Amino acid sequence: MQALEAVLNHPAVWRGNSCARVAVPSIPSSLPELDAVFPGGGWPAGALTEIYAERAGIGEMQLFMPAAARLSGAGRWITLIAPPHIPYAPALAARGIRLSRLILVRASTPEERLWACEQALQSGGCGAVLAWIERAPERALKRLQLAAEGGSAATLLFRSARVIPASPAALRLHVSRAQGRTVVRVLKRRGSDLPAPILLDLQGAPASIAAGSRRETGSRTLERVP
Repeated sequence: MQALEAVLNHPAVWRGNSCARVAVPSIPSSLPELDAVFPGGGWPAGALTEIYAERAGIGEMQLFMPAAARLSGAGRWITLIAPPHIPYAPALAARGIRLSRLILVRASTPEERLWACEQALQSGGCGAVLAWIERAPERALKRLQLAAEGGSAATLLFRSARVIPASPAALRLHVSRAQGRTVVRVLKRRGSDLPAPILLDLQGAPASIAAGSRRETGSRTLERVP
């Protein structure tokens, strides 16, 4: 029995009634409802996560703000690639994010955005890479998943829920709104069956990235040079 228990407790062994174990420690979301259903008890590190928003600005960014504050407070870089609006520095600072650890990457095409993601992940200095990529072939996403597996950063792709194609991402979420609350549905996770939808009461503005300011105080900007 002891030998069997040792085998069952090995990190490479997954029991069918539980979430898969993680090789790299996950990043706590500070939202207990999410941590309870995420493998490893937090945002996957060294893996790709996709967030499909029913429409932009309904709380999808707020889900990651506590983790971003934790990472930047520890001196890790937070890289934003092609966000739909200029980051509103006061809102991010109010969430506890150190603006001096924020990098903004401008990239116009999906190819440039995927390239920037890979570069950020391969740098080894990022705690999180957040990218807005509407269309990407599955082959490119597999490359991105492999790049994510080479480090310990959280990699989040924000995409529209109008079309949800096949993807190698380890975690896939759908975000919507209902009765004034944010609804998170887990579309895919490594491990057990999918949980019921999660209802969250997220305080503050609907989005932490807004076009209310054209300033990029404290952040750095990186552009690809042909």
